Amino acid sequence: QVQLVESGGGLVQAGGSLRLSCATSGRSFSAYTMGWFRQAPGKEREFVAAISWSAGSTYYADSVKGRFTISRNKAKNTVYLQMNSLKPEDTAVYYCAAKVGTALSRTGYTYWGQGTQVTVSS
Repeated sequence: QVQLVESGGGLVQAGGSLRLSCATSGRSFSAYTMGWFRQAPGKEREFVAAISWSAGSTYYADSVKGRFTISRNKAKNTVYLQMNSLKPEDTAVYYCAAKVGTALSRTGYTYWGQGTQVTVSS
């Protein structure tokens, strides 16, 4: 009964910022890793960032290091992706994901949200 619901997507100009939210419910996520993925038109889904729910340790794809920040608010049961200095190549559907375990990685996620569209204009 795990549920992940993304929000916050939209249209922004290159160089702008956007914050995505992922509301979680159904389970305690204390032993989970949370992640953000994205899928652009004509491309496969790719890993963006991950965070351990308990400790808050983070891991980023090279393409977003220094621009994106993943975080979580335990009291609000919510994961965030703050996206700054956005580029047209960041345009994609962004998905929230979760997996059991605290080891940060790009694979093994078993729970997924419905996705939210992010479009960056040039």
